Amino acid sequence: MKKAAEPGSLTLHKALSEVWGTKPGLGQLAAVNHSTIGKRFMITAAVFFAIGGLLAMLIRTQLATSSSPFMEEGVYAQVFTMHGTIMMFLFAIPMLEGAAIYLLPKMLGARDLAFPRLTAYGYWCYLFGGTMLLMALLFGVAPDSGWFMYTPLSSSTYSPGINADVWLLGVTFVEISALCAAVELIVSILKLRAPGMSLERMPIFAWYMLVVAGMMLVGFPPLILGSILLEAERAFDLPFFDPTRGGDPLLWQHLFWLFGHPEVYIIFLPAAGMVSTFLPVFAGRPLAGYRAVVVSVIAMGFISFGLWVHHMYTVGIPHLALGIFSAASALVTIPTAIQIFAWLATLAHGRPRFSIPMLYVFGFLFVFVLGGLTGVMLAMVPFDWQAHDTHFVVAHLHYVLVGGFVFPLLGAAYYWLPHLTGRFPLLQLSKAAFWLIFIGFNVTFFIMHLTGLRGMPRRVHVYPQEPGMELFNLISSLGSFVMTIGFALVLLDFVLQIRFGRLAGRNPWKAGTLEWAMPTPPAPYNFASLPKITGRADQLDPDALGPQLAAGKGYLGFVRNGQMETLAVDAVSGRLEQIIVLPRSTFLPLLTALMTGVFFLLMLFKLYALAPFALIGVAGMFLVWTRATGARQDLDTLDAGCGETAPVHFQSRGAPSEWAMALTLVANGTLYASLLFGGLFLWVSAPNWPVAQTTFHNDRLVQIITLFVLAVALFASRQSVRTGAQGRIGWLAALAASHLVAAALFGWMAYGIVPLNTQHALFAVIFAVHFYAGFHALLGVVFALYGIWHVLGGYVSPMRDLDLRIGARFHAYAASAGILALVFVWQLAMLGSGGDPA
Repeated sequence: MKKAAEPGSLTLHKALSEVWGTKPGLGQLAAVNHSTIGKRFMITAAVFFAIGGLLAMLIRTQLATSSSPFMEEGVYAQVFTMHGTIMMFLFAIPMLEGAAIYLLPKMLGARDLAFPRLTAYGYWCYLFGGTMLLMALLFGVAPDSGWFMYTPLSSSTYSPGINADVWLLGVTFVEISALCAAVELIVSILKLRAPGMSLERMPIFAWYMLVVAGMMLVGFPPLILGSILLEAERAFDLPFFDPTRGGDPLLWQHLFWLFGHPEVYIIFLPAAGMVSTFLPVFAGRPLAGYRAVVVSVIAMGFISFGLWVHHMYTVGIPHLALGIFSAASALVTIPTAIQIFAWLATLAHGRPRFSIPMLYVFGFLFVFVLGGLTGVMLAMVPFDWQAHDTHFVVAHLHYVLVGGFVFPLLGAAYYWLPHLTGRFPLLQLSKAAFWLIFIGFNVTFFIMHLTGLRGMPRRVHVYPQEPGMELFNLISSLGSFVMTIGFALVLLDFVLQIRFGRLAGRNPWKAGTLEWAMPTPPAPYNFASLPKITGRADQLDPDALGPQLAAGKGYLGFVRNGQMETLAVDAVSGRLEQIIVLPRSTFLPLLTALMTGVFFLLMLFKLYALAPFALIGVAGMFLVWTRATGARQDLDTLDAGCGETAPVHFQSRGAPSEWAMALTLVANGTLYASLLFGGLFLWVSAPNWPVAQTTFHNDRLVQIITLFVLAVALFASRQSVRTGAQGRIGWLAALAASHLVAAALFGWMAYGIVPLNTQHALFAVIFAVHFYAGFHALLGVVFALYGIWHVLGGYVSPMRDLDLRIGARFHAYAASAGILALVFVWQLAMLGSGGDPA
């Protein structure tokens, strides 16, 4: 195979820059490079953080005195709702996504992430969704029911405008970005590592982000489902949360906090991973208890999903359940303590250098430990009943989130900014900024513990003129302005660093991770050649490794046919498996995100008849993404460098896209399980169940026919990847036909209860389950037709059947989901009517 450049030559770097670089001007909108997208995420999140901070200043100005005329009640409701929404959805999660997108390929020894276009699409969804929320604030129609959107306050009865719709649709738009990032990060961490980097050799930050991405994958779908159900209630009067018609407002709280409490740890863990990465560098020794920390992070990820009722102690939960969730809330402190003691042990056994990042580490430890102590207090039911919905909870929340995320994030920024800019910060300004933030934060929020214990409720724009209350609030407001000055100095420091900072050079901190084995700022391709890892990836020698890789003395030290190539390995052992050919820069992610935005805007302005056409447009854009993937002939194994060869990814088992489909179905299945959980919860807990008289048309013959058709689809999904070319076309045609018939039958069954689905939640749930199964059957038709097109186009052979294997996974899922829908609907109809449905 002809190579465009020889290893070790200047021509190699020029050829790599030509292939991996992004064109200037409008070409920047087509960028898919992970460094560019990661920086865009972080800069955009920082802008949203500044806006959220401005809203916080407005809140503290209003609360500085007991009866301030600064803001009227409705405006205040929009301001505090948007403050929470911005900080939780538009700052914290996207910032950690951006940091991971930028750092992980460099730490793992890869040239990019597994799906660059998906990362770019996720960024545009985040930007457009966040802009949609901000524009609503500017036009005075921002959400005003709190960042948690509790029902029935957020229902159409009490929030009749589009304010709540903006939140439901805007946040769902943004969460598409989070799910894209979750899939991208899991696949990239497991598959796109340097050869030899087994799981036990991964840098600790990769372990943290692997757990976090898994939590995002199963933590976000319940909220997405809740948003869909609440929007369906507001738009189409389906009574999922209306207790007068068999719904229950508590269903929203369960779905929200199934996301909301794990999100606290989704926010904390990446920051803790950053601390675990750079603290050992300044301590001068490896992280103590590496394996114990990994186990504690995994344990925290699992335990966090058992704590959601921690926020619902006062809603009437049975006492046994209260005891279980209270114990679980206390249990999560154990893995947290393991990590803290590991950091302290690392410092105790090393010789710490007290640079600016370490100042923020000590600020983090002080603030976060205090927040953890108040968290243990709130985990105890009797105390929580006293402090619930007071400023004590506000103080605890900020001590945990600001202490556990913002302080380590600023430390990480000072640590990695020389990597982005190639320059050091101005130390005196950095120290002054830290102390202003640290002192201002504690003055602001420590006093809120006191006002909370005195009974001051949260989310109010005026409060009683009790002795001391106004003084405490005034001090708290003054502290917030001191803290804001500190953040402004940090921003000034970053700007001055980029413009006037002292040159840093390669690996200025003498770290042991791979991102420092490259020039700073890095080239768009990261490494001129990829390393072979023989030890733990946080104990390497970047100073010796960097020149070797720059000289092309590693894997893929060449450019082949103008392609963007990186390596994939076995997920556990790190053994070289595949050569990944990545797509070049393209405007498709931007255009697809714009079409997605059109769909959400049509829904927002209640143009429901046009919304399906936008959705079809989105699906069509995604199909266009794949028009140039794969090959029409079988390829020999390719030279990977270092004397090894490997097959191209689309001729391999366990390709990244196969993993991506499996993970996407996990997220999809979580949403489906949440829907079924919602139906069972309403049957068990909601008022007005069972239904006195069920007139639901439950045609057993239609159900039996649907079950048979789905069984055919399930069998055909297996056969479509086991036969020759002609057989494949036959089985794919059978799949398309069976999915189409199933979609029609589910549509018929859903249509049969349309007059009833607004009368009782039982029928609304049945309608939703039928709609879910029918929609996936229609998607199955698309997958089957796409498979036929690829077979006829010559893109499929016994060696090149990746697309069919991916499709088979979806066909099997869609058929299984339909079968489960039939069983669930029959049981729910029987339980909901107190017997056999008519």
